[in-house]
This record gives sequence, structure tokens and C-alpha cells, in this order.
Amino acid sequence: MSDTDIDTDEQFKVVLNDEEQYSIWPASRPAPQGWREEGTRGPKQTCLERIEALWTDMRPVSLRQRQQAAAN
Repeated sequence: MSDTDIDTDEQFKVVLNDEEQYSIWPASRPAPQGWREEGTRGPKQTCLERIEALWTDMRPVSLRQRQQAAAN
């Protein structure tokens, strides 16, 4: 399927899990189990740009905490 086959009117939302990993999800569906809504909704590209701005450290939060504790 190419980008031209995708419905550009479809709305998405940004979701994240307890490890602070981000994804997009169809806005018409409840967030999947283990994920919560971040608050951003809109076209796919808008959501992807929001994730790019938010998710600057790809390490899961549990790993970041362990590394920080080891450094102290």
C-alpha cells in the first residue's frame, strides 16, 4: 500500500505506555491495553511530528532510571 492509498482524512492520536514509548493509534478506537492518550489528535503526520518532538530519548524509562542510579 502506498501513501496515496491511505485515507488522509483519518484521524489519529498519540499514545504512550508506562515505559514512555510513543505510538500513534486510530482516534476512533480506545487506546490499547497498557497505553494511555498523550493528548495530541489529528492527521497522521501531525501525530508523528508530535512524537518526534516528545520522544527524544529512545531508551525505556526503566533503563534510564537504572543507568541514572548506577551513575550515582
